[in-house]
Amino acid sequence: MAAYRLVAPAGSFDVWPAGMRDELATNAMSPIVGSTLVSETDKVRVWHLLIAAGTRCSFHRHVLDYFWTCHTHGQARGYYEDGSITDTTHFPGDTKHMHYAKGEHLLHAVANIGTTDLLFTTVEFLQSANAALPVPDAVRLKVVA
Repeated sequence: MAAYRLVAPAGSFDVWPAGMRDELATNAMSPIVGSTLVSETDKVRVWHLLIAAGTRCSFHRHVLDYFWTCHTHGQARGYYEDGSITDTTHFPGDTKHMHYAKGEHLLHAVANIGTTDLLFTTVEFLQSANAALPVPDAVRLKVVA
């Protein structure tokens, strides 16, 4: 099971890496919750998220109910819209379910602070309290026939 640790409380923007607050503002409405949208139906969106060791996924907004599952072991650092920072040790099979009431959301970025790549699958439920944010075609899986 994932082990979480609070590194910095809300309001800790002064310890964030340079330029990260600007990135938060720029991506405040980003629906890109993974590296690639691999499947979509009228009920779900399925994403793969690969965060290579030493890299970070950009800020993105969760508005739909969803769950994620981690497929690898590794270390992650979460940066949240309120300025807080958490560190998490992930293990293969870690799964977390999230639910958002009307008007609620989560805006965050995840950095891989370990030495192994992190791979996640995220499943968003389109029939949630909030409307889905539109996803750009650039992140959809390209199928070659």
